[in-house]
Amino acid sequence: MAKREKRITIYDLAKSLNIAPSSVSKALNNSHAISSKIKKMVEDKAKELNYIHNTNAANLRRGFTRIIGVIVPKINESFFANIIAGIEKVCVQYQYSLIICQTEESLEKEVNAVKTLIRQNVDCILISLSLETQTTAHLEEIKNNHIHFIQFDRVSPAVDSYTVVNDNAAASYQAVKHLAEQGYQKIAYFGGPAHLNLYQERKKGYKNALKDLGLTFNEAFVKDEIISTENGRQEALSLLQADVKPDAFLCTSDYVSLGVLEALKTLNLTSPKDIGIIGFANEMFTQLIQPSLSSVNQFSYEMGEQIAKLYFDEVMKNKENDKVKSVKVKTEIVERSSSSR
Repeated sequence: MAKREKRITIYDLAKSLNIAPSSVSKALNNSHAISSKIKKMVEDKAKELNYIHNTNAANLRRGFTRIIGVIVPKINESFFANIIAGIEKVCVQYQYSLIICQTEESLEKEVNAVKTLIRQNVDCILISLSLETQTTAHLEEIKNNHIHFIQFDRVSPAVDSYTVVNDNAAASYQAVKHLAEQGYQKIAYFGGPAHLNLYQERKKGYKNALKDLGLTFNEAFVKDEIISTENGRQEALSLLQADVKPDAFLCTSDYVSLGVLEALKTLNLTSPKDIGIIGFANEMFTQLIQPSLSSVNQFSYEMGEQIAKLYFDEVMKNKENDKVKSVKVKTEIVERSSSSR
């Protein structure tokens, strides 16, 4: 294995030019204390020796790194990928970089990601919690290390922080209303882990909508911990073969909606004729399959922009006060074939 060559430093430049390292540093930072002639000498020598300025070291001397850490459950879901893209768009405008960590829905990986970002001395940590997360000690550790901290989408109310979320109760309310307007009356609810706040809010909106619309609430139609396509398929098969069957499903994930659709095919049922389906997140595949899947558009890209803007406009400028801010991002029902009779 070839030996790795030593990286060129300002001390190497200074030795080559026979000037003080401090003069090289000032020249590289375009200091008014250094003449144009010296700056040109340093610039030329830097190019000759392939010197790359260590901005991280310079930023550390100033007390910040211009790096933001982002922790998400899954990078390969378009919802989170779009959030990251929105965050990056704003960060680029401020000349900030991102370190992106994926937990794969594991609390252990989430804790390790937080530790890694703290060690990297990032300026801020942006996090959406894993499905396993029920403890908050690692989140408090972020604050203990005086690192700015914003939660988004899946958040813990137990931790005092800025948050960027959808109005999840209103979103599921509108989803149920849409299904009812299409003539569905026996609507099942497939939610996620009950300990997470957003699923509590979505179930609340579901129940409120049933009540306001005069539809019957059936406890047997409500299932928590449905987090995958396979979970959705199995639970839908069970409900659709029961004596009392639902005629529609509100799923808090588009991937779970896929499972419901698979169950319909197994039972020779069709959507939307026999069963209505609506999911959450408006993943890319929802418009590509047959029937196309209705979904709640959570405007994930815009959410990412709002997260970053919250940091640069308020958090970074020390506008924090006793009342932390929660930003609500709009939602919209995207009506497609699976719920349109």
